[in-house]
Amino acid sequence: MNVLILAAGYATRLYPLTLNKAKPLLVVGGKPIIEWLVDNLAGIPDLETIYVVTNDKFAADFQAWSQSYQERHPEFKFKIVNDGSTSDDDKLGAIADINFVVTHENLSQTSLLVAAGDNLFTNSLADFLANARNTDVTVAVYDVGDTEAIKKYGNVAVDAEGIITRFEEKPQKPHGTLAAIALYYYPPAALSLLRKYLAAGNNADQPGRFVQWLYTRKPVKTFQIKGRWLDIGSKETLENADKILASHVRRIEDPL
Repeated sequence: MNVLILAAGYATRLYPLTLNKAKPLLVVGGKPIIEWLVDNLAGIPDLETIYVVTNDKFAADFQAWSQSYQERHPEFKFKIVNDGSTSDDDKLGAIADINFVVTHENLSQTSLLVAAGDNLFTNSLADFLANARNTDVTVAVYDVGDTEAIKKYGNVAVDAEGIITRFEEKPQKPHGTLAAIALYYYPPAALSLLRKYLAAGNNADQPGRFVQWLYTRKPVKTFQIKGRWLDIGSKETLENADKILASHVRRIEDPL
């Protein structure tokens, strides 16, 4: 199995912080956001390569980061993929980026764990993958616990088996507080549908849109993430995440 980290956006809402630094490389809680994600892949069996798809503006920065990280964690193998875009105006979009990497790197015959590079998790992703393997598709969900907060996310309802029965992006009248987050397990059969989805002229950017299209065509399983999940969408959420994760690190280092 391979991993694909989505890091090709320009995070314009965070300007000027992200004018010259990619959002996943911003430091939160003492380390770059992307490291919170990669650290939580440690010890997961059968991981081959971690692909990071980025743009022409930040490709060299991610290359430098991955080389530095690999020196400290030689068990991981990275490949940085440049999608060729140079600004927010000509970006491919997250779903198109997934398809670009699958095609460019010949990954259509292997399972793929896809994660947004600005996802912050405090717990290992081993349980997610253990449950996702051998499913048609699995998407991570998180209970945001707030009917106002859920309006910013993809709101899902699930049946007793945890399979999605309803998916609405940024609902005005949400059904519950369960959010689909940008962490996906796609086996080859699901990856083969990316091209069909894009050819039909569907939204190429928001990764949840593919799941919204997919769940009416095949069973999409969910797995509820344990620990904290933090979404970085503004300077306020960035500062809040920094405080929360700095506190989390202190608790781990000094549990007493």
